[in-house]
Amino acid sequence: MSLDVGAELPALKIDPISRTTLSLFAGASGDTNPIHLDHEIARSAGMPDVFAQGMLSMAYLARLLTDLFPQERLRSYGVKFAAITPVKAQPTCTAVVTAIDEIDGERRATLALTVALDDGTVTLTGDAVIALA
Repeated sequence: MSLDVGAELPALKIDPISRTTLSLFAGASGDTNPIHLDHEIARSAGMPDVFAQGMLSMAYLARLLTDLFPQERLRSYGVKFAAITPVKAQPTCTAVVTAIDEIDGERRATLALTVALDDGTVTLTGDAVIALA
């Protein structure tokens, strides 16, 4: 893949978040906070329903990166959580090349990362640095 500053990488569109997804991720991640799993607990906290664990969106964003680049080329990855992902929402993960630099004799691309819902709500932003072949 040839990368230039401003290039938009292929997006990763996730299936709508289901209660099953939340339950499976809770078991896999160890994040069993009931606000993500129990409708009544979520409502008692003022939420209309359960919502996704923040780390689930981070994992989807990481999948975008590892679908496009071998894992060993990832030099850094960080995110900021911006909003919750409600159950039944459909996230899309995107990446845009913001810089290409030579660092320690290695050509690297810096990517601006975003997870957004179909209604335009941005739930996660971040960046990653990838070593280019």
